[in-house]
Parts: sequence; structure tokens; C-alpha cells
Amino acid sequence: MLGKTAGGLYWMFRFLERCENTARLVEAGFRIALTRSNDPASEWKSVVTTAGARSHYDAKYDSYEAAYVVDFLLRDPANPSSVLSAVEKARTNARMVRTALTTEVWEAVNEGWMGLKKTLKSPVKETDLPAVLGEIRRHSALVRGAMHGTMLRNDIYDFTQMGIALERADNTARIIDVKYYTLLPSASFVGSALDNVQWETILRSVSAHRSFRWLNDENMTPASVADFLILDPRFPRSLSFCSRILEESLGFLAKDYGTRLTCHDMISAQRDRLRAHTIATVFDEGLHQFITAFIDDINAIGQQIETDYRFIG
Repeated sequence: MLGKTAGGLYWMFRFLERCENTARLVEAGFRIALTRSNDPASEWKSVVTTAGARSHYDAKYDSYEAAYVVDFLLRDPANPSSVLSAVEKARTNARMVRTALTTEVWEAVNEGWMGLKKTLKSPVKETDLPAVLGEIRRHSALVRGAMHGTMLRNDIYDFTQMGIALERADNTARIIDVKYYTLLPSASFVGSALDNVQWETILRSVSAHRSFRWLNDENMTPASVADFLILDPRFPRSLSFCSRILEESLGFLAKDYGTRLTCHDMISAQRDRLRAHTIATVFDEGLHQFITAFIDDINAIGQQIETDYRFIG
């Protein structure tokens, strides 16, 4: 496959995944700021921090008011990762690789772009926010459904899977990392009722709350939540699951092309490191240190994929 086509597929699905991740973050911030927080500004600041948009936001605003944050993350062109910016980039990449997509996938992307442009044409009112966030998630799900239902399982499909897995892994890791450094006011709150509320917010931000409850019932502790989001191979947004999908997709490409590249060795090494850990060893090493190393790994793997397969994001 030409590097330009591979890159278009990879980034198309990274941007689509980013739209959904941003919507989930905003929903989590809205939920806790509205119902459980005495300091909503700090909650919204944590959302911007987790989204990796602090520098762009601080350049434009000097306070973390809900209306400012929501507008910035959903529709502000000054934010290159806003939902509107990301869906525009996804559609641009989809047009570039149109012949590699089924009609159903292209139509889902194009209709999503048109729908969100209309929905996000004006600032979103607080009363309309839940419905708008639901629409963003539904558009993302429709594209994924079209892809899973109509695309051949070939190298085209593998590049789309890599884009999704890399974006999800990075997002989940950042959500976990920001927990103790931004969400929690101080170390004295660890294990408190507030601490449990913050962990519940993290679960909801990655749509893991119900799945976690099915497996853990009332056992919501920092260790059990971290174990679920980092090491549980059954949850589609856990670090372990995303890493496995990335390893499998790269493995299919190595088999198809008859060549093993540097990125294959890097993902194998990361998988070995994950398999060697239990949640106890993660906390012994330090949650922040572990997650920081994982984020560095996943970003380095993404950059190496672009180098090995000769495409530029």
C-alpha cells in the first residue's frame, strides 16, 4: 500500500476516535461539576489538561468556566483537537483514501461531518449538552459499525485498527495519569469518599462504569479500578487490550508484506512489559511513573509506525 493511503487511513480513524474521546471527557466533567463538586473550575481544568489542550486554552482564556471549556473542546478552531477540527480532518483524510473505503464507511464519515457541522455551528447550551455529546458518540459508532460490517480484513483494515488502538491507549493512559495530579485536591483525600467519586468519574469517562461493576460489584478501590483500566484484557479501552490490538494489526502487516520492521519489535517489547506486571507491581513502581512510561512508549511506537510505513500525519 502507498504510504499516503496508509497514513490517510491511520489518521482518519485516529481523528474519529479523538472526537469520541473528547465528547466522553466533556461528559464526565459536566457530570461531576454539575452534581458533585464544590469547585467546578478545577474539574473543567482537569478536563482540559487530560485532553492535552492546556497550552492552547490558556493562550485564549484566563479562567476555566464551563461555557468556555465546552466551546473550546467541541467547536473552537483555535483548538486543533476540538471535535469540529478533528471531524474535519477525519473527513479530509477519508476523501483522500476514498477508493480504499466501502461506500458505507464513506457515507457514515461524510454524514457525520455534515451533521456535526450543523450541530456545532453555534455554541452549545448547557441544557443541550448531553444530547450533543450523545450525537458525537453515535456518529463515531456508526463509522465503526460500517467499518466492521463492510471492510475486508486486509492491510487497509489493519491501518484503521492501529489508528484506533493508538488513540484509545493514549487517551486512557492520560485519564488515569491526570487523576492523582489534577483531579484529587491533595494526598490526604486518597481513599476518601471524594477519591472514590473521582475514580467513578474516570470509569464513566471511558464508558467503563457498568463493565467494571459487573466484574467488581461494590469493590471500587484505586487498585481495582487501575487494574481494570490498565491490565484487564477484556475491556476494549484498557491499555492491555489496545496494546494487543496494535500488536495483532502489526503482526498481520508483517505477514502480508513479508517484512518485520522496528515498530514490530517495539510493540512486542511493550507487550512483554505489560505481561510482566500485576497491579501490585504497578503501584510499587508508582502509578504516575508507569503511566508516563506507557505514554512515552505508545507515542514512540506511533512515530515509528509512521517512519516504517513511510507516511506523515
